[in-house]
Amino acid sequence: MIEHVKLAINPKFQDWVLFENGTYIIFDDISIIEDVKEEALQLMKEFGPVYAGGPAGDFNVIHLNLTEGWLVSGHGYGMYTYVHPSELDSESPNDLEIGLYGRSKRDSDGQNPEIIHINRSEIS
Repeated sequence: MIEHVKLAINPKFQDWVLFENGTYIIFDDISIIEDVKEEALQLMKEFGPVYAGGPAGDFNVIHLNLTEGWLVSGHGYGMYTYVHPSELDSESPNDLEIGLYGRSKRDSDGQNPEIIHINRSEIS
């Protein structure tokens, strides 16, 4: 999953944190953040969980060119969830199916956030 996410992210963004279910958060300037792990956990707890009727229910689906799958964006700046085609039952899923699945993955990360990778740019 880490390799797919690396290919999904615009290369100009080098500072990001990936959670167990495929949700990641991009940081614009990691040098001003005292504790990246704590900041990512706090953002995930705030913006990850999905509540009926809340802003976290909205989403957009981004079709990827450099790797298989899609990104699901929504509530929370710089927060995206990677969805691989093998995770879905349909051979040709529509954006609603992809988005609902991605949103459920983000909700799982929000309810029980487990960081699996922290990517940092080379800071001189």
